[in-house]
Amino acid sequence: MKLLMLAAAMTVVLTVPGLAQEHDAGHGAMMSDSAATTAYKAANTRMHTDMDIAYSGDADVDFIRNMIPHHQGAVEMARIVLEHGADPEVKALAEAVITAQEEEIAWMEAWLAKKGL
Repeated sequence: MKLLMLAAAMTVVLTVPGLAQEHDAGHGAMMSDSAATTAYKAANTRMHTDMDIAYSGDADVDFIRNMIPHHQGAVEMARIVLEHGADPEVKALAEAVITAQEEEIAWMEAWLAKKGL
């Protein structure tokens, strides 16, 4: 059944004029991203680049070194929703995320500093 549904969906994509070209042009991406989407993509790329650390073999150190950019990515994404979002509940969550993640980042940086790293 799933295979038949997939085949039907592909038939629509391939036979409706312009649909196949739109799909191929962006490899599944929107034709023009919103400012928020562009910002999220940049934040995500930055976070993953920064998480590509040189591993030390110390599970604790490697965890902290990875979590700092992970948390910074969360802060950056929360700031994006504060700038572009509309839902007050989501914005409140974003503010809470910023507060919590910044406190944790400070703790992790201090922990690394105590270890001389």
